[in-house]
Amino acid sequence: MKTPTEVRAARLAGEAQSGSVLVEVYALTDVGRTRDHNEDAFVVSDLARGLPIEFDTPVQQKVGARGVLFMVADGMGGAAAGELASQTAVDVVLRTLREEWAEQKSVAPDAFVGALERATQTANGVIYRYATEHAEVRGMGTTATIAGLLGDQLYLAQVGDSRAYLVRDGEARQLTKDQSLVQKLIEAGEMTEEAAEVSERKNIILQALGPEAHIKVDLTHQRVRRGDVLILCSDGLTGLVRGDEIARAVREEGDLLSACRRLINLANELGGPDNITVVAARFDGAGLGRATPEEPVGHQLYDRASSTPPGNDLETLLRERTDQMLRGAPIEPFPVSVRENRRQQGLMIRAALLAAGLLLAIYLGWRWYGRVAP
Repeated sequence: MKTPTEVRAARLAGEAQSGSVLVEVYALTDVGRTRDHNEDAFVVSDLARGLPIEFDTPVQQKVGARGVLFMVADGMGGAAAGELASQTAVDVVLRTLREEWAEQKSVAPDAFVGALERATQTANGVIYRYATEHAEVRGMGTTATIAGLLGDQLYLAQVGDSRAYLVRDGEARQLTKDQSLVQKLIEAGEMTEEAAEVSERKNIILQALGPEAHIKVDLTHQRVRRGDVLILCSDGLTGLVRGDEIARAVREEGDLLSACRRLINLANELGGPDNITVVAARFDGAGLGRATPEEPVGHQLYDRASSTPPGNDLETLLRERTDQMLRGAPIEPFPVSVRENRRQQGLMIRAALLAAGLLLAIYLGWRWYGRVAP
């Protein structure tokens, strides 16, 4: 008679031959060596059910028509504020997707990306509103790296400097781009990546969920192939552990549990000054193709015909949804048949660029003054 493990393995093997996409996933978080509490949070969920997956061992399952959610959040704000912000972010994102995405008739990519973006915006609104009404946590915030797998495509929503990597053929490539001061300096040619890794300014981020009423969500996508491994992590890992070391851990360890433990142990051996969170997911199944050398892997912007309501309706609906979340009431789904207000999006982008340009000008002025001052 077969054991439950053998039965499960046989079932997964059958699904792998039937054109399905399979995912094996494990997640682990650690307080680190210097903090007294953990301000990181994560969630993984089968979006057909909309419930968090609990991890004692790696979980293997077939990817359903509604996809799978992976998310890491790194809170900030001191005392319990950071912990509250990160946990609120994962709770609100999952709840919003459960109550909106699960009810949509369309499972098209644009609808899915729109749901991810609106869930992120809703989390920002809830955290911001709560902080403005409670002086003891004012200014709290959290990063958010959110990945949704639908079919053979990953769709990512990024705010802050937590990261997503894809490990393919033994190499880790970053899928997200840090929304940080040093990243802007790298792009401006004022700082090398090597210098950024040791810079005192590497923890200065330009966006987070909560501190401001409006955010610009970075939306990207990546096709996954058989054997690819997704790594989501907080900067408690990436501030100390390089991408090639992440790839080596995935390559050399026999399972995802061991890979996650190895990465967290490595960060702790290097001092562990921050909380450390790792979510690892390996993709397989006959529904995925084989990788080819010419396929792009990295930060690829997603361009879509958005389903966000136009005009001031966006702000109104976000405010209403925030109120519903804070009251614990069921949320009303956004309408999905209208296009995005390009003007409002453009204003948000220009505001973000202006803020980044101002910070860059201050830094360059400081460097110039240091050169000419006696």
